[in-house]
Amino acid sequence: MGQIRTLQAADGHHFSAWETERGAAPYALVVLPEIFGVNHHIRTVCERFAQAGFHAIAPALFDRAERGVELAYSTEGVQKGLALRARIPLAQTLLDVQATARALNVRKVGVIGYCWGGTLAWNAACRTHDFAAAVSWYGGGIAAHCTETPHCPVQLHFGERDTSIPHTDIAAIRAAHPEIELYVYDDAGHGFGCQERASYNAKAFEEAQERSIAFLKSTLNP
Repeated sequence: MGQIRTLQAADGHHFSAWETERGAAPYALVVLPEIFGVNHHIRTVCERFAQAGFHAIAPALFDRAERGVELAYSTEGVQKGLALRARIPLAQTLLDVQATARALNVRKVGVIGYCWGGTLAWNAACRTHDFAAAVSWYGGGIAAHCTETPHCPVQLHFGERDTSIPHTDIAAIRAAHPEIELYVYDDAGHGFGCQERASYNAKAFEEAQERSIAFLKSTLNP
């Protein structure tokens, strides 16, 4: 049901995005990928949101370094994803995120991100004014920026057994922003929402997905 479209950032950079929409979707959502690119999993995420009433677009954020990137959930995939991410300044990535939001052409746009995308969703909430709601799943870099203030409501999701995000990081986020909805899922590790990863946890995924959709719909309600 999805299609590839080309978008342009404010600095003139052209990049690809995966767009999914079913009929007259009442909600608009930017989906920010993990460091594995806009792969099969992220396209599936977009489709799920389309089924729930969202016009969803996932930008190919690696296009500034290498086009057409779809990485496997492997050690090699992680290493290449990290290397590509390191080649792109955050300010440029946020230009692409903003361009994706504006391509939806509605007043209220939400953003949801996973892993690297989860951190970017926080960055976008704090450093831009393009979003009416932001959701992050296992955003490992949020703690480093938790003193920043988001410009929209935010909801955060973490796995209790995520070895890449220390409990001290989650505690720091809670302390800095006690007003933010923050959930920690028992027995869930990093990437618990991806069925293509060994860390997939069906119970945690279902709870986080239900909460995310309810939060986004309540804040993006026209």
